[in-house]
Amino acid sequence: MESQVALAQRALFLVGRGLLGLYFIVPGISKITGWSQMSDYMAAHGVPLIPVLLAITIVVQVGGGAALLAGYRAQLMAFLLAGTTLVISLFMHDFWNLEEGVVKAHETQNFIKNMAIMAGLMYVAGSNSVRGQG
Repeated sequence: MESQVALAQRALFLVGRGLLGLYFIVPGISKITGWSQMSDYMAAHGVPLIPVLLAITIVVQVGGGAALLAGYRAQLMAFLLAGTTLVISLFMHDFWNLEEGVVKAHETQNFIKNMAIMAGLMYVAGSNSVRGQG
């Protein structure tokens, strides 16, 4: 019989993994419904091959997020999503190219937040307890 601590750890791990999955599913879907706006936003940041990279991003975010949520190949999906998060952050939240002000502060915050999300994903990718087994 599992101890209450082990059950709590398992529940926390499953909820955390699920929330990380949702963090990618929702923006992935919004990229589908807002394709042209996202394309314009990517163009403003100098992203090359926008249709191809946007389609790949959608597949990775929705598919990888759903797989992570479901616990399917969670370590691999977390690793893939961590890499995607890094690339997106470098292109889309390039605060180092902005003048001081509100926009720079906002992009800096987004970049740091994404690094924290990436840290959580790397933890899942490196964890032996991806199914919440303890």
